Amino acid sequence: MSGSLLVLTDRRQCGRSALVPTVAAAVEGGARALVVREKDLRPTDRAALVAALRALLEGLDGIVLLAGPDIELARSSGAAGVHLAASDPWPPAGSGLIVGRSCHDRIELAAAEDAGADYAMVSPVFHSPSKPGYGPALGTAGLAELAASVSMPVFALGGVTAATAGACLAAGATGVAVMGAVMAAADPRAATAELVAALAAFRRGRPAAVGR
Repeated sequence: MSGSLLVLTDRRQCGRSALVPTVAAAVEGGARALVVREKDLRPTDRAALVAALRALLEGLDGIVLLAGPDIELARSSGAAGVHLAASDPWPPAGSGLIVGRSCHDRIELAAAEDAGADYAMVSPVFHSPSKPGYGPALGTAGLAELAASVSMPVFALGGVTAATAGACLAAGATGVAVMGAVMAAADPRAATAELVAALAAFRRGRPAAVGR
């Protein structure tokens, strides 16, 4: 995985701006790993979207992952891998692609690691309107417990902001994943830059100045 920030797409949260310009702004702000959701689009349109986002990352050592279990679409579109929902079927062995899994508890996380997941996205860490129906927020204590139970990289998702990103790393997460914090931001470039700065500052051992 490239870096410690995953940005998930959601064109419905982009307001007046289209999805590709929103992601372009996020890339300008430092995003280097993208997860293309937009599962309601036709496969050809999703493939075109993957190609457009890959072009934004050209020369930046970034990656684009495709949400869902369609390995063939991921491969044909040039995506680096797939990100599976907790209920998605596991792809056939030997795909050669990165495979991540969304998890919400210790059982799902252990199953993902046993299946050979390259990373897991754990949620909801904090309260998030986009994650209803998954029970109460884990909090940093719950995140720490889950992260310590596996050896694979764990990314914290759900209500994560620049102000809380460092706490997620302190709890044992490899990085954080965000959607609305960037997709719905008035200034996606600035929002992403704040997240990147907060993560980098934690790794340097000092708090970042958030909101400047």
